[in-house]
Amino acid sequence: MLNQLVIVGRMVREPELYETDTGRKVTSIVLAVPRSYKNSNGEYDTDFVKCILWQGIAENTTQYVKKGDLLGVKGRIQSKERELMDGTKWTYLEVVAEKVTFLSSKPKEKREK
Repeated sequence: MLNQLVIVGRMVREPELYETDTGRKVTSIVLAVPRSYKNSNGEYDTDFVKCILWQGIAENTTQYVKKGDLLGVKGRIQSKERELMDGTKWTYLEVVAEKVTFLSSKPKEKREK
């Protein structure tokens, strides 16, 4: 069996680096990934994919990447389950990054500060 994917998308927001209780560095990013086909209204839909980055990958990404930059992420999908306040359980998917490639960035003068 194989659990591996590659996606390319633009950063939706600035990444923030956190440290877990055990001292591991982590960040989560969201990539906007446009679909390659038009919907019934003639528009391209966009998927927003949450990616979890650990340790060195997390540190490098938060240091060098900004909102709007184009990234490639290679990783695996994992499912998570959360319990909502009303007791119902909610399952969702996220990507655990194994490799992040910085594909392009906005010129410095166009970046938000």
